[in-house]
Amino acid sequence: MSAKAEEKSLVRRLLGSDASIAQLAVITVVIFVLMAAMNPDKFLRYYNFESITYIMPELGILCIAMMVAMLTGGIDLSIVAIANLAAITAGVYFRHPMVAEALDAGGLGLVLHTAMGVMIALLVGLAAGLVNGLLISRLRIIPILATLGTGQVFAGLALVLTGGPAIVGYPETWNWIGTGKLLGVAAPFWVLILVALVVAVLLRRTHLGVNLMLIGTNARAAVFAGIRSSRMILYSYALTGVMAAIAGILLSGRTNSAKADFGASYLLQAVLIAVLGGTNPAGGKGRVLGVLLALVALMFLSSGMQMMRASNFMIDAVWGAFLVLVIAINYLRSGK
Repeated sequence: MSAKAEEKSLVRRLLGSDASIAQLAVITVVIFVLMAAMNPDKFLRYYNFESITYIMPELGILCIAMMVAMLTGGIDLSIVAIANLAAITAGVYFRHPMVAEALDAGGLGLVLHTAMGVMIALLVGLAAGLVNGLLISRLRIIPILATLGTGQVFAGLALVLTGGPAIVGYPETWNWIGTGKLLGVAAPFWVLILVALVVAVLLRRTHLGVNLMLIGTNARAAVFAGIRSSRMILYSYALTGVMAAIAGILLSGRTNSAKADFGASYLLQAVLIAVLGGTNPAGGKGRVLGVLLALVALMFLSSGMQMMRASNFMIDAVWGAFLVLVIAINYLRSGK
């Protein structure tokens, strides 16, 4: 096989048969060039890209979680509430007098209690995801209603734990997860890459991913094929809950605080980016690479517009218009 043929084969494996991935890659490059041309002095600065690597991961992980929920034809409107509840629960743990004393002493106790806080947050995310999964897979509640309801419950629990104000003063090791660097790159960005790789492998190389795709494509055929749909859906929402908790850890680590209503805008943004990344809201189709490309494109767009001092309302409007434009392009390209 020639070098050119091997190169084409590699590109084909990366992009797959879905032309929307290549389309998103082109759109991302076009947005980058436009933003750089409009404001090169600010947009092309190293600080700008470094800031993006700190802000992007928490939203990116929520977008991947939303994509996983959509694969079966569902949706998870509780991911932001789960993220906040997980971070707040860890914050309550750190406030315990014995734990706070150990944290103040530093040393090995600081690391161990931080690790315990991470485990608590992940367990909260897992439990919340299982609740969603059980409501949807066992009680047959429509996903949008089930997760809308549980989202309110999780937000209410977070308010009960905090009493209203934000929890502040997380340990420095926790804050490092959201603001530190590893090998010269933002620590949250490494977390995003790790989560993306794990989910991509799960969806492409395991029975779980294949089954989720089949359930979303044709739920009745999946039943006849012997796939335990209820169990697969339960697993998918458990995974979504864990990823939401990871996003909550990053958000609270970056801001050194946690509150019941943090990141409220992330919910609609996660839905927008997941759909923009090629995820079919009806199920059966979705790729991590597509979601990441859509995320990067909108981060570039948002960063460039903020440097031009556009209002947040204008940025939201442009994001929505961008989604409509890409959907229209996909429709025209399909020839339907």
